[in-house]
Amino acid sequence: MASDMPIPEARLASPLRALPFWISLTLPPILVLAVALGGWWVLIVPLSTWGVYSVLDGLAGEDEANADPMADRAALTWYRAITILWPFVQFATLFGVLAWVVHAPDLGAWERAGLFFGMGVMTGTVGINYAHELIHRPGRFERGLGDWLLAMVLYGHFRSEHLLVHHRYVATPRDPATARLGESFYAFHLRVLWQSLRSSFRAEAAMLDRRGLPWWHAGNPFWRYAAAQGAMLGLAALIGGWLGVGLFTLQAFVAIWQLELVNYVEHYGLSRRPTGPDRYEPVRPRHSWNAAQRVSNWLLINLQRHSDHHVKPDRPFPLLQTYAEDEAPRLPQGYPAMTVLAMVPPLWRRVMDPRVAAWRARHYPDVTEWETTAA
Repeated sequence: MASDMPIPEARLASPLRALPFWISLTLPPILVLAVALGGWWVLIVPLSTWGVYSVLDGLAGEDEANADPMADRAALTWYRAITILWPFVQFATLFGVLAWVVHAPDLGAWERAGLFFGMGVMTGTVGINYAHELIHRPGRFERGLGDWLLAMVLYGHFRSEHLLVHHRYVATPRDPATARLGESFYAFHLRVLWQSLRSSFRAEAAMLDRRGLPWWHAGNPFWRYAAAQGAMLGLAALIGGWLGVGLFTLQAFVAIWQLELVNYVEHYGLSRRPTGPDRYEPVRPRHSWNAAQRVSNWLLINLQRHSDHHVKPDRPFPLLQTYAEDEAPRLPQGYPAMTVLAMVPPLWRRVMDPRVAAWRARHYPDVTEWETTAA
């Protein structure tokens, strides 16, 4: 049950209360340690984010305490600070390690690949997640930092797709990022890569058309996304030539894979009731999967309180609310463990399909058939 007593604003504003959300800063030193030690140490980042955090979740238990959603935003300074600091930390880590690795004669090809696999786990698990928080903020500075983070993983259009498509059509066939019941992660991943690019471009082109402008107008943010991503690839080439470009692209691929694993988990099998042609019921807490595991919510800055994010997209992460299980569906484990499970489709379906069936029986007992294909 979610706590009925909100966290007092004075306590919320304390730096010590915010400190656990700075846990992401442990990953860059771990990555640097892996570079220095080489060998099998290059796998320490994925092992820590997937394995260690799953264990810590089991040890630390759940946190269902809610802050007052109307708390003064001035009380959130120490939470906001980590999201602003992270883009600079990630940029320095990404290109600093790239410069080190491409010129290190004692590192083999598999060690270089392993290191940038781990880099992608970091830039996807933390970087894209922080970008997600930043693109929802109203200020141009923070949104620009979000764009910068997305350029580092060659996924700039995520901003347009997420804000203009996903939040509007979540849990419907119109949303590429909502996984269908029975759809494996691998089928979802291949589908979403293309459909999210197409849907986000169409959404931006439609906005320009409403202003009487063509899609190729300079106001289309896809030009900005392309320029920023080209600059990142150019810097990688300047540092390490083709090897630098290859390693940079590898981490971007892994980061996108991490993002889409989370997208797969967040809405798997959940559906909104159609109310007419291209019309659906309002988004409610029951249309997202949640997890209350304490430690992974620190690492993911409350991303697992996903229902509240969709109900109130502009709510900063420290104020996101958790819900009782009769209001919003609850995953059996946190996102780190569930994303690993998603990579084994038979096990995933054994765990999750009965939960989806129970969810449908609870909320939509009258619906016997759901749309399953994307428009």
